[in-house]
Amino acid sequence: MSVALILTAIVLLSVSGLPACLMSARSLGGQRVASLLMALGSAAGLWGVGASVSEATPPALRVPWFLPWGEFSIAVDPISAVFLGLVFVVPALGSIYGLGYWKQTEHPENGRWLGLFYGLLAGSMALVVIARDGVLFLGAWEAMALAAYFALATEEDNLEVRRVSWVYLVATHCGTLCLFAMFALWNRATGSFALNAAEAMPAALASAIFVLALIGFSFKAGFFPFHFWLPGAHANAPSHVSAVLSSVMLKMGIYGIVRMSALLPAPPPWWGETLLALGALTGLAGIVFALSQHDFKRLLAYSSVENVGIIGMGVGLALLGRSMGRVEWVLLGLGAALFHVWNHGLFKSLLFFNAGAILHATNTRDIDRLGGLGRLMPKACILFAVGAIAICALPPLNGFAGEFILYVGLFRTLGFNGEAGVPAAAVAAVALAAIGALAVACFVKLFGMVFLGAPRSEAVSHAHDPRKSMLLPMALLAGGCAALGIFPTLGIPLFERACRAWGSIPESNAASIAALVPLNALSMVGLGLLGLAALATGILLLTRRLKTARCAGTWDCGYAQPTHRMQYTGTSFGQMLTDLFSFLLWPKDHRPAVEGEFPAQTYFKRVIPDLVLERLLLPSFHWAARRAQVLRFFQQGQTQLYVLYVVLILIVLLAI
Repeated sequence: MSVALILTAIVLLSVSGLPACLMSARSLGGQRVASLLMALGSAAGLWGVGASVSEATPPALRVPWFLPWGEFSIAVDPISAVFLGLVFVVPALGSIYGLGYWKQTEHPENGRWLGLFYGLLAGSMALVVIARDGVLFLGAWEAMALAAYFALATEEDNLEVRRVSWVYLVATHCGTLCLFAMFALWNRATGSFALNAAEAMPAALASAIFVLALIGFSFKAGFFPFHFWLPGAHANAPSHVSAVLSSVMLKMGIYGIVRMSALLPAPPPWWGETLLALGALTGLAGIVFALSQHDFKRLLAYSSVENVGIIGMGVGLALLGRSMGRVEWVLLGLGAALFHVWNHGLFKSLLFFNAGAILHATNTRDIDRLGGLGRLMPKACILFAVGAIAICALPPLNGFAGEFILYVGLFRTLGFNGEAGVPAAAVAAVALAAIGALAVACFVKLFGMVFLGAPRSEAVSHAHDPRKSMLLPMALLAGGCAALGIFPTLGIPLFERACRAWGSIPESNAASIAALVPLNALSMVGLGLLGLAALATGILLLTRRLKTARCAGTWDCGYAQPTHRMQYTGTSFGQMLTDLFSFLLWPKDHRPAVEGEFPAQTYFKRVIPDLVLERLLLPSFHWAARRAQVLRFFQQGQTQLYVLYVVLILIVLLAI
């Protein structure tokens, strides 16, 4: 039953945008039908996931097909259930959000296009998660990649959108080539493309499969330095597409690493150490680049890189535990990683939806042109604050609960009881603490520059809270952040089942996340903080009613005519920290030239190009293109020469 429900959900999601294509381009009815089908598909999918969790053995389906390789083989185990839950929640909420954000009546030129590929993206991601055959997996993976490309390229008349779409397309297919090689080696090692656990395999071959899987899936997940497509793509996509790309599609890369590492035999310690180091580097680089951004959607995109790094550290700890026979490391590491998969899915969707509301109201993504939105968009302000607190891993919200489990796991590797410590885990613990501190600075900057102070431009003057269709998904996501933060035990049983399935930990083993982490204490702390917040809010509201406060301007340093330009900007707020990490950021500064008694108006601007794409890859390709111009000699425009080239290449290939 559960398999039938999930397959029904995949079909409904995949075809949800098709009815609108048969209606008028200016018909809101088609978009509403698409949202209804998305909601029905998600409901059926969640029902199927719930049914699969209650079954003793993972439900599966195997059907031969017309292809010469593999078969249509699917299954829903606890690992799949974790990721399927996210797939069936976020895109459906995004579809409802799109009714207000991207109304088809206002976008007749691309509304049907977006709806068609948005649904196909959701359906293909669900198929990726349940595929148990390498050929089926690659087919679903390619459908997901192409659907994401077309959804990203919705505003194809925009030059920047076309540019970042092509960068994404090239990057995702570089990763796919690695996956082709990985599955070829898997077929050689196991004799088939079936994704079943391998009992034995030569160590060198297993390591080669792991490395190819890590590189191939890192392109999708956004690990540094394979993240270079991500900031531009997430910044320029429609905001509900950005939410799905960041909150769900990146997790398909994480899923691939988790799935393949579960299928391979016992890993050597360097697998876990490599993933710990890669996660720490990704987390630090992501939050440092986020801190230096002027575009708030680009800032959120780099923050996704940071959170992928945190998840990577958890998976690395689990791999170390599996290689050293430490069950508690597996439970804490992978449990924290899966918890953070859900955490990031909730609060990053909330923040991208909020960013879309701001963009919709002000028509700008530039932080330095905003300010004062807290008074004009109070509901959006409160919801953004919830997302910012959650992403900074502050109690009582879900980000804190997930990272607390990871901290407990990392501290258990330090050898306090006379055991040998793990240096990589110690470095990861320090990196996690630094990431948390920088995340607080980053989102204090973002919240302060956008919602506090005075408006910095005319773009803010007509801002207002978003429509109800946009507020409802945001409120539900904020509620999810609060529920998982205050009551982490709601998700722990599912995450623990996934950990046991991944590490082949029998139910007879008494170790559990609940026994290793004081979850009830977290709930008590969360409830206490929530009560204090409610009390402080009540006192503030009562004080305002009983006593009229006298309003006065802030101290203006004696200026007779202060202006909005005298406020801190995002650049000035984060300059000290960006200077500290200038060795990684390589900032480009435009400094004001103040000359003469009456200098002309000038400005200061700091631009932070992406280290990999704009500092390394694009200059390298441009250099290679200039050098390749010498090959134009072979393009003579004569048919007989081209025939000769073909013959020569055939001779070489036959000789090989």
